[in-house]
Amino acid sequence: MVNDTKNNFQTASELSVTSLRGVGQSRAKTLEKLGIRSLLDLLRHFPRDWQDRHSAENFPPPEQPALKAFFGRVVHARSLSAGMRLSLFKAEIATGAGTVSAVWFRRKNPRFDAMESLKKEIYPGADVWVVGRAETSVSGKCEVHVEEYYLPNEGSRLHVDRLTPVYPLTEGLTQKFFREIEWQALSGFAKDVPEFVPHLITAKRQLLVPEQAVKGIHFPQSRLELEEARRRFVYEELFFLNLAWQIKRRQTREADKNFTYQIKRSLLTPFKNKLGFELTAAQKRAINEIFSDMQESFPMSRLLQGDVGSGKTAVAISAILLAVENGAQAALMAPSEILAEQHFATLSRVLQGLPVKIQILTSRLKPKERNEALGKIKNGQVDIVVGTHALIEDDVVFKNLRLAVVDEQHRFGVRQRATLKRKGRLIDLLVMTATPIPRTLALALYGDLDVSTLDQMPPGRIPPKTFFSSEAKALEAVRREIQKGRQAYIVYPVIEESAKQDLLSAKAEFKRLNEGVFSDIPCGLIHGALKSADKIKVMEDFNSGKIKILIATQVIEIGIDVPNASIMVIQNAERFGLASLHQLRGRIGRGSGDSECHLVGNPQTPESKRRIEILLESHDGFRLSEEDMALRGSGEIIGTVQHGDFGFHLADLSKDQEILKEAHEDAEQILSQDPILRLPEHESLRMRLRDLYQEHWSFIDLA
Repeated sequence: MVNDTKNNFQTASELSVTSLRGVGQSRAKTLEKLGIRSLLDLLRHFPRDWQDRHSAENFPPPEQPALKAFFGRVVHARSLSAGMRLSLFKAEIATGAGTVSAVWFRRKNPRFDAMESLKKEIYPGADVWVVGRAETSVSGKCEVHVEEYYLPNEGSRLHVDRLTPVYPLTEGLTQKFFREIEWQALSGFAKDVPEFVPHLITAKRQLLVPEQAVKGIHFPQSRLELEEARRRFVYEELFFLNLAWQIKRRQTREADKNFTYQIKRSLLTPFKNKLGFELTAAQKRAINEIFSDMQESFPMSRLLQGDVGSGKTAVAISAILLAVENGAQAALMAPSEILAEQHFATLSRVLQGLPVKIQILTSRLKPKERNEALGKIKNGQVDIVVGTHALIEDDVVFKNLRLAVVDEQHRFGVRQRATLKRKGRLIDLLVMTATPIPRTLALALYGDLDVSTLDQMPPGRIPPKTFFSSEAKALEAVRREIQKGRQAYIVYPVIEESAKQDLLSAKAEFKRLNEGVFSDIPCGLIHGALKSADKIKVMEDFNSGKIKILIATQVIEIGIDVPNASIMVIQNAERFGLASLHQLRGRIGRGSGDSECHLVGNPQTPESKRRIEILLESHDGFRLSEEDMALRGSGEIIGTVQHGDFGFHLADLSKDQEILKEAHEDAEQILSQDPILRLPEHESLRMRLRDLYQEHWSFIDLA
């Protein structure tokens, strides 16, 4: 019920959450942290999961802890002490499936009995609903560690004996409280959830109306109702994203960048001659596509994707040199200082002797050096600027920036690439990724970009042989390679040891290996928590050969190019995603001769076993990307930064590809008839797009 009945004529978008029973100013501030101010905000705050809390029919001792809900009558109950700080309350509960032990845990308090409320409610003869983790006790029986319990009444039916919603929350809120206020809002205002999608489309795609969908997404009566409600809101998310991308694409193509390029070859030909190898047909095709875009009157927006080692850097340098030989500046942004330093070193090497000035801009620069660099960039004394996120800081001003290249785009958000573009006026943009992307996913991630694909490997590149090995065998192989004068990586999933995770850590293993089995070989350690200068020094020593074995975390996954490194050992390999394993493996086999990748671990789940099997079978990054998305979802590719940019609440691009295709087709059809959404029947579309993608983060421009 809403507190003030006189407000009932107001809509859900106009009413504050404080109009709900139990929500005062304090809780309203807490809800605001979740972006919830109005009742409509609350109704559109969707669950992250739905638990089946119908009463369990049997209680065999579980192999792993599993959530169970059951209803029964208390047979007997008692309080127990579990040391100085902890009290237990244990009840035997008779259910239709047999008797179950339920255990509550409470911290002791010297001022009152922490179990007092339980003693009043959980007593022999009382009926109770219990929800908790079922585990196998010391005696081998099923024991439930209670997370929630409810006495049977009308209100309890929000929490048990149903598909129960579980919400993304913040500190100070409980699931129980949130379900209750959500139910209040639904009871009076589900009808106020607006319809943004045109009726012709909802009919064509047989989508639930908003009132049905919002009820079904929060408190579904069946799995079928939940699936239909979810499909409705997933479609809406992907439909508006596709509209935004296509409008953005059109707006880009209508813009006049007021400059073009002539292919003068004053820098391009000397660079090509210095490469020392012939470009692949795929590289030549990509360069032609990029040059063609750069010579257009509108700004280039292109994605260059290719597998590890397919030669993206040579293609990107060609684009950069076309800009520079036409008197423009170019920027290359990388996601880490190590990769930025690697790009700077590569550019310095391959452009040595050419009249090109290159500047690195990372947090490693001292204040005086940084100020000098900023002055040169602003005055046009620098042609190419290589950096990290430092490139998009406010004090970085270019004199004539015309090309921005973003490496490992999936590690940046759309906002960051847009911020870099704003450093110039209508500049050309080339984004690169070594994580090949399935076409349907590219529609969502890069809907405003044209795509160039490097689907060939340079001749002579030999893929690493991949083995699933014991640690002893893998370390023996490392020693053999070192004796041949080669270098090695040994990769671990975490930096520090943790009591919660049974994982080998880079720090502890560095100490063990450096002082033990490899005490006679120079070893180095690199991980994300090291200071930037220390990371770069370690990589310099590894590049120069001072360090023979580099013990590392995933920080080396991208951009590291040490041709003499011929072997990699990946410990706890089952803890990495396929894309990450493939990227890590791509750090070896970059020189002449054979290379080896040894996967060490103990995969327990079908998914982790399948990842290892696929990696042993294939070196095709496109196939691995598809398999990775099927096994782990699109998060491995999309990244958390971008996921936040797109505003997905329910959409999962790994399993919603059919809906994505439908949304793309429908957006295309609407914009072909009404390119700027001026027709009266599209007014709600226009308003929703402005709210999502213009007001929120200035992605599109709708007057």
